[in-house]
Amino acid sequence: GPAHLFRLAGKCFSFVESTYKYEFCPFHNVTQHEQTFRWNAYSGILGIWHEWEIDNNTFVGMWMREGDSCETKSRQTKVHLLCGKSNKLAYVSEPSTCVYSLTFETPLVCHPHSLLVYPTLTEALQRKWDEAEQLLYDELITDQGYKKILKEVFEEAGLLKATEEKEVEKQSKKISLEFETVEKCSKEYRQLSEEIKQLKVLLGQHGIAYKANSGE
Repeated sequence: GPAHLFRLAGKCFSFVESTYKYEFCPFHNVTQHEQTFRWNAYSGILGIWHEWEIDNNTFVGMWMREGDSCETKSRQTKVHLLCGKSNKLAYVSEPSTCVYSLTFETPLVCHPHSLLVYPTLTEALQRKWDEAEQLLYDELITDQGYKKILKEVFEEAGLLKATEEKEVEKQSKKISLEFETVEKCSKEYRQLSEEIKQLKVLLGQHGIAYKANSGE
């Protein structure tokens, strides 16, 4: 994300509303503490730093997810970033059950370019974005296709978390790339054959029968 916001890391900002104290620690977590003398006063985590909220290619907020469990799901919080004279937690609400909304004001986001995503990317990812822009301009991809490429760029940059299916896909791609050439495949085959021989010996030493199959 934007490097100038990292100076907020390691700091915490609180906001008190009626009997609750909310604490937001950027790039860390959001907590809630019930300030009462009840024996079972609630104190817990409303979310842990997870990913950015990106809208119109601009960082607009932070998602804190995987907080304490709440019925069938985990508590989560979206922190909106707004320009303000000082760093402060200005407002807290719960728009839907166990999903919280925090407004954080800071002078660090007052500059019109302070939350642009593009400058935070590596050259390679900026190039990928530029190419997508050109493809869209040449009408070689649809608006939906363009958004899909941008989402991939943001995921590669670590700004958004890839879905589990994406991770599995990434892993299988890695595996398939290992066998790009016949030499690589043969080398891998030799190593596996050697490994099988050693395992057969080990099994024999322990008196375990080895049943060969057609896929040996």
